[in-house]
Amino acid sequence: MNPLRIIAAVYAVLFAIVASLNYIPGLTDAQGRTFGLFALDVFDDALHAASGLWAALAAWRSTRATLVYFRVFGPLYCLDGLLGLVTGSGYLDLGIFKDGVLDLPLMTRVLMNAPHIAIGGFAAFAGYVLARRWAPAPITAHR
Repeated sequence: MNPLRIIAAVYAVLFAIVASLNYIPGLTDAQGRTFGLFALDVFDDALHAASGLWAALAAWRSTRATLVYFRVFGPLYCLDGLLGLVTGSGYLDLGIFKDGVLDLPLMTRVLMNAPHIAIGGFAAFAGYVLARRWAPAPITAHR
């Protein structure tokens, strides 16, 4: 199997784990915050599950589908993390529209958004840089 498809399958597993965090006893505090940092609601869980399902389907379907996943998902997710780092709210969960700019300590913003920046950044790297090495060349018509 192509290494890009393997990475997408790993993303699928990781997102399945993230989507289940709210349902593992001991990982949330009394206020319902995961790891005491952030509250994941059903919408967040659905977004993470959908991201994982998209990764799984792309990995199963083809290298081309995997490239599309990484090239679309990566920048969207990384930019969401960067916005969250600056404002405390992201856009994928509509937080910036619902909650606006949040006055959170810098370390909280870093801990909440570093995973998004890293996961999205690596996905974009895989889709645009690693793809040059691991994706087959496009088929073109010869004249």
